[in-house]
Amino acid sequence: MLNEFPSQASRADRNSRIRMRADYTPTPDRRYFVVRGRLWRLSNPFLAPETHERLVRDLMDARRAMGDATNQRERVSARLRVDAAKRALGERGDVWWDDGAPDYNRKLAIHTPYAAWFTQG
Repeated sequence: MLNEFPSQASRADRNSRIRMRADYTPTPDRRYFVVRGRLWRLSNPFLAPETHERLVRDLMDARRAMGDATNQRERVSARLRVDAAKRALGERGDVWWDDGAPDYNRKLAIHTPYAAWFTQG
């Protein structure tokens, strides 16, 4: 009976033939960075530096609040603050570019138009 699933060895062999980008490498258009093969949207580069700094501070404060939360209400509040900061930074919600290109946030790079770039290493 044939094995329907590739073995770990065959997957590892296939992956070793394809050179992939290192984690945190930005895409050529600087819209995303890559973590474990997945695209994550970068912050809007058109934000004023002081605005970007303030929003990053807000984001970090909210993330700390998530860790410090002692009950569900505090956790939900902190998560909403994280989401608001990420949306203001342009990392979530509407895209910050205006050329009509679709959003590939959180998609595997090999399943997007970035596949050739990603696999060329």
